[in-house]
Amino acid sequence: MAKRPESFQRVAAPLRAMAQRFAFLFLLLAAGGVLLVGKADPRIFDQARMAVTDAVAPILDALSRPIATGAAIVDEVNYLVDLRGKNAALRAENARLIQWHTAARSLAAENERLRDLLRFVPDNPSQFISARVIADSGGTFVRSMLVNAGTRDGVRTGLPVVVGDGLIGRVVDSGERVSRVLLIDDLNSRIPVVVGPHRERAVLAGDNSLHPKLIYLAANAQVEKGARIATSGQGGVFPPGVPVGAVSSIDGNGIRVETFVSASALEYVRIIDYGLAGVLDHERRRAADREY
Repeated sequence: MAKRPESFQRVAAPLRAMAQRFAFLFLLLAAGGVLLVGKADPRIFDQARMAVTDAVAPILDALSRPIATGAAIVDEVNYLVDLRGKNAALRAENARLIQWHTAARSLAAENERLRDLLRFVPDNPSQFISARVIADSGGTFVRSMLVNAGTRDGVRTGLPVVVGDGLIGRVVDSGERVSRVLLIDDLNSRIPVVVGPHRERAVLAGDNSLHPKLIYLAANAQVEKGARIATSGQGGVFPPGVPVGAVSSIDGNGIRVETFVSASALEYVRIIDYGLAGVLDHERRRAADREY
């Protein structure tokens, strides 16, 4: 076994000696070849020089600005440490979300079983049409707007109109291409609502001001400032639970409401068809019967 290193050294020694003997000749020939190539095509040297410069530039920049380089390294380390902390927080949040997801699926399954036991009849699925506001008729005596959706898009009279924050009004007239929306603060607007956690029933009545009022509220109703207001669903015009606003003031002039939506800044609205056939449809049928 000891003979193998000696045999390797015996072979490597002549090769090393030959390399040392012809190294100078090899470098001389390589230099001559480089000079010939440079004379034939100078662009090769330029490209090679730029490639080397690009490769060495970060090192030269770091050496020329040691303080800035050190600060950049410290910032990078701090960023990595902060990133590690954020990663740990995201992992914990992901674990909590997985727990909530499991709980939600369990509750959904339980809710489905309870619906089957109660023979619950679900509401009809809603459909909506997105429309753009093309004219605002806001003024002292009328509060309405025009939207660019009509009967050809599935819009009909009586459909509620909402935005992301809550109810804005209802369709009172629909043409083939446009529809008119009566805002909830218009003088002719009357919306059945429920108020607060006790779900006190009332009617939201517009008076062409920015703060409509509550009427037909029971004398012993418990209403506090800030109580949230939503549609009650009575009359079949609006579905129950659509957000409307909150109680803004309670004084001798009545109970005023701050609506969730300001009509002055609206560009797009959604007209929702809940499949309801309420008092508006009955009124249209009566009018048609009288005309007939």
